Amino acid sequence: MTHEERLIYSRVSRRGFMGATAAATLSALAGREPQLVRAAQPGPSRKATADAVIVLWMAGGMAQTETFDPKRYTPFEPGVRVEQVLSTFPSIRTAVDTIRFTQGLEQIASVIDRGAVIRSFNAADLGFILHSRHQYHWHTGYIPPQPMAMPHLGAMISKTLGPKNPDMPAFIAIGQTVEGPGEIATLKAFHTAGFLGSEHGPFLIVDPQDAASAVRPPKELGAARFRSRRQLFEKLLAQEPVYQHGGDFQRDSLVKSLDAADRLLSSPSAKAFDLSLESRSSFDAYNTGRFGQGCLLARRLVEAGARYIEVTSEYIPFLYWDSHENGHERARAMKKLIDAPVAQLVRDLETRGLLDRTLVILASEFGRDAMTEGKVGKEVRDQAIDIPDVMREPRHYGMHRHFTAAGSILMFGGGIKKGFVYGKTADERPCTTIENPVVMEDLHATLYHALGIPPDTAYMVERRPVYVTRDGTGKPILDLFA
Repeated sequence: MTHEERLIYSRVSRRGFMGATAAATLSALAGREPQLVRAAQPGPSRKATADAVIVLWMAGGMAQTETFDPKRYTPFEPGVRVEQVLSTFPSIRTAVDTIRFTQGLEQIASVIDRGAVIRSFNAADLGFILHSRHQYHWHTGYIPPQPMAMPHLGAMISKTLGPKNPDMPAFIAIGQTVEGPGEIATLKAFHTAGFLGSEHGPFLIVDPQDAASAVRPPKELGAARFRSRRQLFEKLLAQEPVYQHGGDFQRDSLVKSLDAADRLLSSPSAKAFDLSLESRSSFDAYNTGRFGQGCLLARRLVEAGARYIEVTSEYIPFLYWDSHENGHERARAMKKLIDAPVAQLVRDLETRGLLDRTLVILASEFGRDAMTEGKVGKEVRDQAIDIPDVMREPRHYGMHRHFTAAGSILMFGGGIKKGFVYGKTADERPCTTIENPVVMEDLHATLYHALGIPPDTAYMVERRPVYVTRDGTGKPILDLFA
């Protein structure tokens, strides 16, 4: 990409982003079936260490110094300069003597001896920061806008490896509302299989407690009425763009997705979606709200043969992890939301003998700092809310700006080393990465490597190879593997 192109891409507005991605989606309709192309890999091939992935998505930008990369603790006190505040929580011990987290993450701290922490994730420089653009990049590996609809990681994995259980959707996304204004609507742009076809798209579940209703036809609907509704639905689809403008491949893929949905309705695998079948003690161990219930549902779905599951704390602008002010209290609340269910998920997978073959990743689109928007030397327009020079009231305690030069990621299972730290950040502001930076294509290559997928695997789409990592350049971080 040229310097001029980068400038153009960095100036894309929310409306422009939505328009560009919608155009790319429509352009995919007329495409032919993408053909798999595996590039030759030098050296001996490595067997997969995982056959399923669970991504725990901390949407909105998790502040690393408030979670998994603690720095000097400064208690709240009126008159303290904001620039002096690095961590608003004291550090705590973990199950590994050399690893410390921050207060409020005691349960995850107790299971880090089963996994690794990356402290040097570097998000891309995309100019003025939009969460939707960085989330698109994280989930597809490509910087928007693109000339075609790029598939989500889950769709790529579904297409490349196929289902583990033919009755179970290979790609399931839990907890994110994609209907709404502004940036919420743009999340649709990567919740898609893109050019791979509808059959590899996400099975979307917003509320885990209501998941069972998505795989259970109404009791009053008999077999005859169900068939009649399916026929009527197909007539309505004939009026949609995918039928009117799409090629045979896209139409066939859509029919396959409908057939798969019908198959699931009558399959014993549908029981995996029903949280009411879980014991009360198990449900309570996870139940911190929708995210915790999503972690429980993810465990049940992995047991039933799902290939890729994503559970999100949900992105809503200026809520949850998107903390521009009052960051201390917001982080405290989010820790209560994630601490118990994440740790319980790891323990349950281990107890059931599934952790060794399930890669669990906890991640966010970028990190946060109290002073720098973007990164040092490449600052962008500040989006923070009236940050004063000194703290005067509790809402000034944890004034978080978007920070792309460092962020934390947790990995468990799937062949990953146990009790391991990768990467290092400076102890004083700007707390930037000083050892082993991890960029997006290498993070993705690591995930694919665990699944036995070479990072230069590609699909030929309209005579253009589209790689599973950006331009096939990703390099797996082998130091992370046992």
